[in-house]
Amino acid sequence: MAGTGISSITKNALQNYVLDSNEALEFKLVKCPEDLEDESTTFRPEMSHQVYGDSEQIFGYSGLRIKVYYSACRLTTYLSYTYGERVNPEKFEGVKPDEVIKPIAERIPPGYLTNLEDFVASLEKDASFRPYGEMTHRFTAATESGEQKTLEVYFCDGTTPNFLDYHQRFQTFILWYIDAASYIDTDDDKWRFFVTYEKFQADGQTRYAFVGFASVYQYYAYPDNIRPRISQMLVLPPFQRLGVGTEMLKTIYMRYQDDPKVLDITVEDPSDNFARLRDYVDSKNCMKLDSFHSEKLNQGYSEAMVDEAKTKLKLNKRQIRRVYEILRLRATNLSDNEAYRKYRLDVKSRLNIQYKKEDRYMEKLKKMLRPEEYAATVSTTSQDQRVESLDRQYSQLEDHYLHILDRIFAQ
Repeated sequence: MAGTGISSITKNALQNYVLDSNEALEFKLVKCPEDLEDESTTFRPEMSHQVYGDSEQIFGYSGLRIKVYYSACRLTTYLSYTYGERVNPEKFEGVKPDEVIKPIAERIPPGYLTNLEDFVASLEKDASFRPYGEMTHRFTAATESGEQKTLEVYFCDGTTPNFLDYHQRFQTFILWYIDAASYIDTDDDKWRFFVTYEKFQADGQTRYAFVGFASVYQYYAYPDNIRPRISQMLVLPPFQRLGVGTEMLKTIYMRYQDDPKVLDITVEDPSDNFARLRDYVDSKNCMKLDSFHSEKLNQGYSEAMVDEAKTKLKLNKRQIRRVYEILRLRATNLSDNEAYRKYRLDVKSRLNIQYKKEDRYMEKLKKMLRPEEYAATVSTTSQDQRVESLDRQYSQLEDHYLHILDRIFAQ
């Protein structure tokens, strides 16, 4: 926009045509034609930099509205935009407006609609839609208004008839809700999918609206085992805060926990929100295990905890330790200064492992380099910096753990 040779007056005038792409975008899951005019069915992206660039801005328009609508069941896609004014290059020294539709169209499957009447007509086909794969879990959830929703989770893989075409449509949501997201290679037969739908009635017929999904990659583990890794999990905004993520994670666990070939279940680069969800579910599950009873928690972290949680729940060792710390915090009398001090030291001892590794590495390096080389190339963390860092990490962890415990015991 601010190219070489553009006058300052023109630059100032063009600033009026810079828009936040997150505000310009509007999504809908359309169950019926009336939803098109109902503002309560509209939801926004959490991010748009993966489509419109790091600045998350679109230049060249005023009053821009980008409409990305999906039929609630089949996910037939409608894509269009409207605006009040658009920059005229002839009046602004050749400066052109940004592309609006092209960046989205390049990232969604072909066959999307641009005519609203065609989209409305397509909604009739949603009546015949049925979920793909095997229904593995059904649950109910209540909205803030008290409305009861029935939801079902279906299991699919690459061999499920017609599923991969459907996957192409719903995976487009990750662009707006999962940072650093990328489309997966569905030609790889190790992918598994858990897709959640709302089961509802319309015109006397049962229909299924898309709610969210999770993808799991089944890694091979020698000699004849697997290590499922949860790659992506997404619940669309209209269905958030209903416990859907919790139920999807439970469904994944139910699928794998009784399989003798599964060593453990891991998570790929979890977001903060997913970490909270996982800690909540895992902590509730571990509370039922003998090795995690209060008196045993206060005796310290043990191999019995590792063995039981890994065998019965398929948790990996790092997550087991994290759950131990959460539940021991609950078992610790925080008004007992000595008991609380022992708990903090226990957690900080684990956090301090990273510095012990650094010390061992420094010692090796010191033996390999001449003193002047070592001094010139090595930057070590001072003791005061370590203490400060450990205190900060511990404080953040305790806040997180207390949040998990509040959620568990508020129910």
